[in-house]
Amino acid sequence: MRFFGTTWVAHDGGYAPRRVAVTVGSLAAAVGACLLLRFAYQGLQIADASPFVGVLVIVMFSVCSAIAFRKTWEGFSKRPVDRAREEQLRSLKGIGFIGSLFAYFLRSFAEAPGEGLRRTEYETAVVRYERRRTTRTGNPAARKANRPKRPKRPPRK
Repeated sequence: MRFFGTTWVAHDGGYAPRRVAVTVGSLAAAVGACLLLRFAYQGLQIADASPFVGVLVIVMFSVCSAIAFRKTWEGFSKRPVDRAREEQLRSLKGIGFIGSLFAYFLRSFAEAPGEGLRRTEYETAVVRYERRRTTRTGNPAARKANRPKRPKRPPRK
C-alpha cells in the first residue's frame, strides 16, 4: 500500500496507472535481483570455490525465496499472529527477497498488494464507528433540540 496512499479506497486518483507501475516495477526488480544473484554465482565460479559451496548458495537462496514468497503472500490476506516470529524471519525474508518481489508482482495483478486486508479492516472500522456514533448520547444540547417539547404546566395557585 506504500505506493497507493488512499487511492485504493475508491480506486481514484491514478489508481490504475499506479497498479501498472507497481506490477512492472516489481517484475523489473525481481529480474534485476536474479541477474545480481547470477553475477554472484559466476563470481563463485571464477573464485574456483568448491561445488559444494555453489550448491549450498543455490539451495539457500531457493529455500529462503520460497519462505519469503509464502510469508509475503500470507501477509496480503491476514495480519501476523506472532510479531516476534515475524521479526525472527526478517533476515530470512531479506535473503529471499526475490520471493517477496515475485509475490508482490503476482498479487498486483488482482489488487494493490495488501488492499484486500486493508479494505476489510477499513470497512470494519467504518461499521464500528457508525455503530458507536449512533449509540452515543452526544451533545446534551443537541439531544434537547431533537426531543419533543413537553407542554408547560399551568402555574400553581
